[in-house]
Amino acid sequence: MDTMLDGIEVLNHSSIRIAKDKVIYIDPFKIDKEYNDADIIFCTHSHFDHFSPEDIKKVIKEQTRIVSVEETKQQLLDLGFKEEEILIVKPGYKYKCAELVFKTIPAYNIEKNFHSRNNNWVGYNIKIQDKWYYISGDTDNTKDAQKVKCDVAFLPVGGIYTMNYKEAAQLANKIQPALVIPIHYGSLVGTTQDALEFTRLLDNGIDYEILMR
Repeated sequence: MDTMLDGIEVLNHSSIRIAKDKVIYIDPFKIDKEYNDADIIFCTHSHFDHFSPEDIKKVIKEQTRIVSVEETKQQLLDLGFKEEEILIVKPGYKYKCAELVFKTIPAYNIEKNFHSRNNNWVGYNIKIQDKWYYISGDTDNTKDAQKVKCDVAFLPVGGIYTMNYKEAAQLANKIQPALVIPIHYGSLVGTTQDALEFTRLLDNGIDYEILMR
């Protein structure tokens, strides 16, 4: 379990840094220092707390690759990314970027309008050192999310725009990752208490780690 956690940080909200064979950022937001070490950046959708040009600038280095959704492409070009450094993705596909294999999982709301399925926004299931890391993006407990097979799951627990902690626990108990890490709380919506309540509803056998307090 410790090896799956090695090199993983939840920096803020849904902003994740994974430093293993490559340095990966997912949805960099409110970055508090100049890292400038990203090999690959993944953005799940275009909302400001997931796609932030200001924060992308703090993690990019020369030849950083970025994976994102269609509506962000022009902003990426404006930031100085070259066409060949940008991979635009759609939900429901398998891709490879800089030798990293990943799948895109549809991310959307079921009965709310903040994240429409028609937007083609995504979560990512990324293979790192023979383990699958699922970063769900802003989603509800959908049938698409319930089909994911992963070793580690990063799930939003803050509610309002995404699953609340009860719904996130239901999803975790359905997909049964070895390790689950709550995200999407403490900044714009949700509290550390939501993260704690989430862990109490997990099935026995699902390990958890709260990386953001």
